[in-house]
Amino acid sequence: MRSPGRNLPRTIVLVLAVLVPIFTGGCRRETPPTSTGSDPVFSPMPGTPVYTYRVVNTWPHDRNAFTQGLVYFDGVLLESTGLYGRSSLRLVELNTGRVLQQVTVPPEYFAEGLAALHGKLYQLSWQNQTGFVYDQQTFQLEKEFSYEGEGWGLTTDGQSLILSDGTDRIRFLDPATFAVKRSINVSDEGRPVIRLNELEYVKGEIYANVWQTDFIVRINPTNGVVTGWIDLGGLLSPADRDATTDVLNGIAYDAAGDRLFVTGKFWPKLFEVRLEPKP
Repeated sequence: MRSPGRNLPRTIVLVLAVLVPIFTGGCRRETPPTSTGSDPVFSPMPGTPVYTYRVVNTWPHDRNAFTQGLVYFDGVLLESTGLYGRSSLRLVELNTGRVLQQVTVPPEYFAEGLAALHGKLYQLSWQNQTGFVYDQQTFQLEKEFSYEGEGWGLTTDGQSLILSDGTDRIRFLDPATFAVKRSINVSDEGRPVIRLNELEYVKGEIYANVWQTDFIVRINPTNGVVTGWIDLGGLLSPADRDATTDVLNGIAYDAAGDRLFVTGKFWPKLFEVRLEPKP
């Protein structure tokens, strides 16, 4: 983010320094991450399947939650919320959106993606190259871990932690050592797809929000090839939006019930959607 300006009165500069990160979602970056090779794409290439949606259920969601990571587990939602000084780990009642349990993340961290694996919760931070491991039942912080680059989205296939960093690269980490086991580069018809944000592992595929769009991409975890795009445009109605409403972000999957949940940053609602081929 550019400086507010050297010639402004000191009081105004200080106010802007506080308010600008809040209203811009922390100002991730002015220029999105880039990838070597072909120009990146942020919408489907010709020939790639596109899906639309049908809303099955709608539930309340905390409008003050800047959703960065979302996980469904045993009838409740686990949620990571971001922004400096406002980041948290939450246990949320699905039907009401009520926060049942919460841990505040230290103010120097901007919390990001979240994954649940083997009774532990793994939470990323954006630029600190630091992640947190919690006991899933108590939310007790057990340890921290390190990774290279930025942290954006996190999920698991039951064996590895799967991490996105805003580029077209997705890394698979060992959950014990956090070493990179392998990585893939995500592409649609050979062109890189960047801004990969919140992740969820669904029926053997990786689903990823494409930041600043209404799209989720479906990714083959073996080779990074995009198998389809999900167009969620219009999901949150104009009547449900206000000046704070931010982008679509947040995917959770109930494997037992085959239910897909989506929401967004500062959204007042969370949706269960059923995917359908787009005409």
